[in-house]
Amino acid sequence: MMTGRTSTELIDEILTYPFAPIILDEVNKALEEERIRRQQFYDDITPSMKAEFINGEVIMHSPVRKAHHDAVFLLAKMLDTHVRRNKLGFVGTEKIMISLTRNDYEPDVCFFKKEKTDTFTKDQCIFPAPDLVVEVLSKSTAKNDRTTKYNDYEIHGVQEYWIIDPKKEVVEQYRLNEEGKYELILKSGEGTIECEATEGFKIDIQAIFDEDIHFEMLSKLLNTLK
Repeated sequence: MMTGRTSTELIDEILTYPFAPIILDEVNKALEEERIRRQQFYDDITPSMKAEFINGEVIMHSPVRKAHHDAVFLLAKMLDTHVRRNKLGFVGTEKIMISLTRNDYEPDVCFFKKEKTDTFTKDQCIFPAPDLVVEVLSKSTAKNDRTTKYNDYEIHGVQEYWIIDPKKEVVEQYRLNEEGKYELILKSGEGTIECEATEGFKIDIQAIFDEDIHFEMLSKLLNTLK
């Protein structure tokens, strides 16, 4: 999670240095070089690649473990059923690339409200900040999920951020408060979880990890279609 000084505090500190203009020039030069690398990333990436651009670096992702895949698949299926049934917007999984101010991510699961999806085109492949992001932890991604992405999603107004630990079968649910900061709403492996970003979506947490509970939950969601 975000630690340390705020951006205002960092700026105030830099302005105490007599060589502040030199620092600014070096930062601008570095950001311009990063912009060029980011454009190259856009040019090189293919639909078969699972890759992200984070703080100037291209991060390639290796194949996921079954527990990771199952958590993504089961949650996305329930969420998509609810969203389509109620015409709430659009649910994306893994290969949906979102482009923020500096970084590009491919969240495990994300949701965009209808007012955003109404502006999307069928050929669109780069998307704005979602209203819900879900990241499923793996050994290689956990640090970024809990720091860089957490901070980025918060700053860009992603209403809810879920972090799922498929090994421990625990979900952490963060939601923006009135100050625009993430607040931990729930951390649990049992009971229910309700998503404020996707109105009316409430499921048993174990439905994300247990197929039998998942199918029971999905049946309830599908019954609302009748």
